[in-house]
Amino acid sequence: MALARTRRGDSGLNYWPGFVDALSTLVLSIVFLLTVFLVVQFFLSQEVTGKDKALEQLNAKIAQLNEMLSLEKLGKLSLDDTVAQLRAGLSNAETERDRVKGLYDGLANAGSNAAGRANELNRALESEKQVTGRALAQIEVLNQQISALRRQLAALEDALDASEKRDKESQGRIADLGSRLNVALAQRVQELTRYRSEFFGRLRAILGNRPDIRVVGDRFVFQSEVFFDTGQATLLPEGQQELNSVATALVDLDKQIPAEISWVLRVDGHTDVRPINSPVFKSNWELSSARAISVVQYLISLGVPAQRLVAAGFAEFQPLDAANTEDAFRRNRRIELKLTER
Repeated sequence: MALARTRRGDSGLNYWPGFVDALSTLVLSIVFLLTVFLVVQFFLSQEVTGKDKALEQLNAKIAQLNEMLSLEKLGKLSLDDTVAQLRAGLSNAETERDRVKGLYDGLANAGSNAAGRANELNRALESEKQVTGRALAQIEVLNQQISALRRQLAALEDALDASEKRDKESQGRIADLGSRLNVALAQRVQELTRYRSEFFGRLRAILGNRPDIRVVGDRFVFQSEVFFDTGQATLLPEGQQELNSVATALVDLDKQIPAEISWVLRVDGHTDVRPINSPVFKSNWELSSARAISVVQYLISLGVPAQRLVAAGFAEFQPLDAANTEDAFRRNRRIELKLTER
């Protein structure tokens, strides 16, 4: 080569060898940059492929968690918020991945900036790793919450089963008690019916067949004129004599009926339909109630236990005869005695 340069020097300056050296150096530089570019591209492809797989696994895990969450009954709102945050994190990760891909595409168009772009890509990948790590941590926390909720649901189901079992046992006992109570009530009603028949039979024998005293169903009916003057609630002597016989029968009956049978003699006062407005009584309600109370008070004075007596006033609203005649008025003005349960 020195000989060639000497010969060329003889004919003047020769620039070709320098040009060849510069061109060789440029080619070697380009080859070196391309080699670096290919290596970086290979590693970036591996990283991006790994991230895609990780994201696919993460998406699959989230889908599975969503199906599991749909079966949970408690804590749904807080879990939905957590899933929303997790999806936001994944969205950020996908955005970061798209940005990395953009940087990778830019690197392919600018080989001279490959080293700087590679550093930027590494930082981006590190950031994406951190985001993925946080997402995995959130998934782990979510799994723990799901496990806790499942344990709570299992405990609630056990408690519900125990409660249903106790409820069935209680219903069975209630049904049994109800049957026993019905039988006991039926027996009490039968006993009270028997004593009522004896009481009414005794009253019939005592009072005789008087036209102003009659039996209607399960009640003794006395015309008001037997006990009271018109528009008054003070007992007449004749009425007191009748009540003396009733009181004697009641005292004897109280001794015969067992104490566990809750019986009372209800004294009902009734008027006719014609209204009353006297200085003492402003309405038929007051008159009918006052007459029933007078009878009860007199029976108490004769020794009938007060807890066995009830006074009730019905005014004109329970007539025996709806006709608008004097005979109907007379029949509707009455005092009724009924032996019944308390």
